[in-house]
Amino acid sequence: MKDNRAKIRQVLGITLLLNLLVMILKAIVGFSTGSLSLQADALHSVTDSANNILGLVANNFSSPQPDREHPYGHQKFEALGALGIATFLGIACFEILQGAIERVFSGENHSIAVSSEELWILLVVLGINVFVAFYEREVGYKINSSILIADAKHTMSDIWVTVLVMAGLIGVWQATAWNLSQLNWIDVILAFPVAILVFRSGWEVLQDNLPWLVDKIAISPEAIYQIVMEVPGVINCHDIASRGVVGKQVFVEMHLIVNATDVAEAHKITEEVEIRLKATYSPIRVLIHVEPPDYQRDTITFGSPEHSAN
Repeated sequence: MKDNRAKIRQVLGITLLLNLLVMILKAIVGFSTGSLSLQADALHSVTDSANNILGLVANNFSSPQPDREHPYGHQKFEALGALGIATFLGIACFEILQGAIERVFSGENHSIAVSSEELWILLVVLGINVFVAFYEREVGYKINSSILIADAKHTMSDIWVTVLVMAGLIGVWQATAWNLSQLNWIDVILAFPVAILVFRSGWEVLQDNLPWLVDKIAISPEAIYQIVMEVPGVINCHDIASRGVVGKQVFVEMHLIVNATDVAEAHKITEEVEIRLKATYSPIRVLIHVEPPDYQRDTITFGSPEHSAN
């Protein structure tokens, strides 16, 4: 399997520098204006930079090539890095909600001063976020990198957060001209949907990577059974198991009964089985246990008995 770690490191390095710039600009404008939602957004951007660093560390250990200590490769390290991103998102969500709730219960209507120059700075920040999100997503899907795809989703949520915050600050900006101090509460109110978007990003990252870590079924055993039984010489296929992620790396095991008079002929049939499975689900590693005819079974997979060949 191709090792794309160098490309992943390059992308993470570029996005790390850009995310640091975004974080600094948001923090400066957030504290200068007193905007809670923008300070929360800056906190969100702190996790962007931390995620890039975490991704670089995880990438260093996520070689797809097997070795003596890791005969199935090291790609779960990358999935662990993606789960680290979800953890950072959860922490950011908690901090945002805590700050907003404290301000609501305190009843203090904090004054926020926003200038047109600061809004222009946020527009530049938004442009950087858009570039980072689409850049990471394009490269991530091209090379099947879960860490880049997860980080792109995180940055995509950052885009919508920044749009919300900018909309609120524009409202506050206009409120100053209209002398309506009550509209300053828009900033606090917007902190709640910001937190929801952050939580949603973390949940999506979990959904994408947990199947890989908990060895959830990768391919329907019925689909594998259908392909295998079409191979000439195969009599029976049962106890099929699969794990991994289709398109990234899949591991398949099965018990096979073949119509062969010697080991060489049986081996030739099993090779054809592997070729056909690879044609549909590559990259894939297949382990086949050849059994005598007396071991033939109706159940094609583990677990519930209703999964049978009939």
